[in-house]
Amino acid sequence: MRLSNMADYAVVVMGAAARHCGGARTSATELASETGIALPTVQKLVSILGKAGLLRSARGLGGGIQLARPAAAITLADIIEAVEGPIAMTNCTNAASCNCAIEPDCNVKAHWAVVNQAVRGALADVKLTSLVQA
Repeated sequence: MRLSNMADYAVVVMGAAARHCGGARTSATELASETGIALPTVQKLVSILGKAGLLRSARGLGGGIQLARPAAAITLADIIEAVEGPIAMTNCTNAASCNCAIEPDCNVKAHWAVVNQAVRGALADVKLTSLVQA
């Protein structure tokens, strides 16, 4: 399993935002500068992460970006799912999206749900706070 660049960058951006936790709001420009990720990418991620309820942003005087909830309540699974969608090792775990040619004869399909739950559980055990500790 390999994360997309966007999911990887989302984790980096959330880590940078978490380092501002408890302080003043930050900006997309500041997050881009701190992380080395291009500003348009950070802006796109702020929008995605905001829609997922992980970041909160406000415009104008006193505005900026901050975590929508405490870093200890945000997991690696939350961040990855915000960008990638549900964590699944294969697409056959969802009957609606399964387009596998061997599905009718597949002996493994019934076991993928257990694998997916294990992977998601492992990612859900990693809190954002642990990712920002030095």
